[in-house]
Amino acid sequence: MSATCLFQTKQPDLAPTQFFDFDAATTQLGQEEPEETGNRLSVSLFWRTFFLLSVLLLGCMLAWLQTLKSLQYEAHALEVAKELASQVNLSRAALQHSDAIARVALLKVMREEEGLRIVPREPNDVFVLRDTDSVGKKVTLEVTKHLGPGSMVATSVNGRMGLWVGFLMGGDPYWLLAEHEESLPAGRATWLTWLALATSLSLAGAALIARLINRPLKELSFAAGRVREGRFEASQLDERVPTSEIRDVNIGFNRMAQRLAKIEQDRVMMLAGISHDLRTPLARLRLETEMSVIDTNARAHMVADIEQLDAIIDKFLDYARPVNGLGETISLRKVVDNCVFPLQGRNDVRLMVDVDASLSVRGDAVELGRVVSNLLENACRYGKTPSTGVADIRIAATQRDHWVLLKIRDHGIGAAPEQLLNLLQPFYRGEAARTAANGAGLGLAIVDKTVRRMGGAFAITNAPSGGLSANIRLHSA
Repeated sequence: MSATCLFQTKQPDLAPTQFFDFDAATTQLGQEEPEETGNRLSVSLFWRTFFLLSVLLLGCMLAWLQTLKSLQYEAHALEVAKELASQVNLSRAALQHSDAIARVALLKVMREEEGLRIVPREPNDVFVLRDTDSVGKKVTLEVTKHLGPGSMVATSVNGRMGLWVGFLMGGDPYWLLAEHEESLPAGRATWLTWLALATSLSLAGAALIARLINRPLKELSFAAGRVREGRFEASQLDERVPTSEIRDVNIGFNRMAQRLAKIEQDRVMMLAGISHDLRTPLARLRLETEMSVIDTNARAHMVADIEQLDAIIDKFLDYARPVNGLGETISLRKVVDNCVFPLQGRNDVRLMVDVDASLSVRGDAVELGRVVSNLLENACRYGKTPSTGVADIRIAATQRDHWVLLKIRDHGIGAAPEQLLNLLQPFYRGEAARTAANGAGLGLAIVDKTVRRMGGAFAITNAPSGGLSANIRLHSA
């Protein structure tokens, strides 16, 4: 039975394709899973700093307001109440000891020069007393203490606003109107307005301070992310900042990034050099083996071992390949067709390809071909269905926004959940790989590194209905 390679949009005997959601993933690709933190609330450093500064400023303003109210506001209000009571007493005494003509002249002078007006208090007057708060009550008590019973303080009489003081003169009730209410301190509404304004300005200042404090840490976090991605040249921090502590941290981080870049460059050169230098003795060894070993079976096994060593060296060279960028526009369907062609004729592989011919991605055709071939080889080795011994492999792709999602899925035994993240680490092999093959453990690591070189992302997941699913996200062209 030859391998089956079908090209259609739906396969009736295999589970439908469900594409991996990269944006909803809880961990970034290529990173270790974070430690468990329970239900602990995660708050950014900016908001924590802003909250603490806001609490501090609000507490200081409330304490300042209470101090002002205790030491100045109430004392000033009582002092003004005493002055008003003195004005009423003086005005009452002057009016009581003057004749009718002098009384008229006196009332005119008081109105024009002092801004005071004395009018009779009628029984039907409508007024609003100034005793709605603690300060107003203290002012009323102070006025009553100096003017005697029957006195009061109101904020309006018959709809006219002002500072009205009610008193008795000769047994008759009168009103004294102070035209300007600023003779008493501002009321609660005015203080609340100023408090709201001060709070708004304080919160804006707290946000500015928190941003200035956290900006260097945010830049350091971005630089650390670029170092993690291997972009050492783009991770340099400003070494001329005025703050000495931040400057020392930036200098130390830059020196660390330079050191890591040098180590990475040396590692790549050493790995490539060793792999290249091993090629010549391996070629000579294979030639001598084929010429000197008489036993055909032993010679075949020795040649197979040498070929396996040569394949491992190819893996090392692929892993040491430098970063190339996004690359050019390539046809995804054409790359997939070239990769599945060598699998035709195998009786242990059944392929289903669902890749639209119009899908194009940004990258390198040779590099992407290595990626797909590597994943197909991995699926053929470890993705066989236990009941049939045949590797049912499905290749599907779709476009979402500016990305193309490619999925290569088998129907084997899958991998243990705790092994999924480790599968992308260099030289790591799962239990199936340890028992079923003699690879170098670089296949999936090379795939991950190659996809990231092209600006994409790669993830391995267990399919819901069984088997392993390799998910690739590439920039669409």
